[in-house]
Amino acid sequence: MRVSIDTWPGGANPNEDWVAGTSTLAIVLDGLSTAGLPTGCRHGVPWYVAQLGGQLVAALAEPERPLAGALADALERVAGLHPECDLSNPGTPSATVAILRQRHGELDHLVLADSPIVFDGPHGYSVITDLRVDDVLPEMRAEVERHETHTPGHRDALQGLVLAQRQIRNTPDGYWVASADPEAAEHATTGTTPLKEANSAAVMSDGVSRLVTEYQMATWSDVFETLRAGGPTDLINHVRKVEATDPTGRRWPRYKSGDDASIAFCQW
Repeated sequence: MRVSIDTWPGGANPNEDWVAGTSTLAIVLDGLSTAGLPTGCRHGVPWYVAQLGGQLVAALAEPERPLAGALADALERVAGLHPECDLSNPGTPSATVAILRQRHGELDHLVLADSPIVFDGPHGYSVITDLRVDDVLPEMRAEVERHETHTPGHRDALQGLVLAQRQIRNTPDGYWVASADPEAAEHATTGTTPLKEANSAAVMSDGVSRLVTEYQMATWSDVFETLRAGGPTDLINHVRKVEATDPTGRRWPRYKSGDDASIAFCQW
């Protein structure tokens, strides 16, 4: 498996995404925004995703290990790296997880939250994602989207949404992400695809996939054509050019003018 990767921050703040690729693995983590609210952790989201990513790569060094089990072990190990922080705080650093692994002529996948894996197969494109977050607090999300980005109203509405999301995050009434509790791994979407059914695949954060799903300025066919021609860098650059035409979110209401964007493009 040949994996090419790139990741760009969404603006002036540190990048809260993390991406890695090896000859058998592609991993993308998308750290959840804190919206400027306290987390109970002195390290921050960039530290968290870097630690979780490294622990995942180590946990998956054994190729037969189930992906969910490896994620649970990585979550436990990262929690053990900062016991002095308040890991019971509902805002403790957390992230989405998307993993693709090649093993014995098959592709194992794990998706936790809304960082998708997209397969380019002989019969078209298939998307694996977890959109449970879209089913909760729709009125509060609509209130955020009612305001242009970089305005006081947008900031206040976003903070209110994040506070409300924290209360139902990693609960049966909400949605699941990687955080301090290894139990979250049990709620990931997992499965296997025969290698012959994938010409290529893209593992990405939603800062990239929104080009298709939210902005509707490209199809998956367009995305893979760009990836084959210019790789992840060209695709993320295209996302940024699209976003630059709508810097305050009037055409495409969103949480930020530009989100952190990461992609691992896998070819065989």
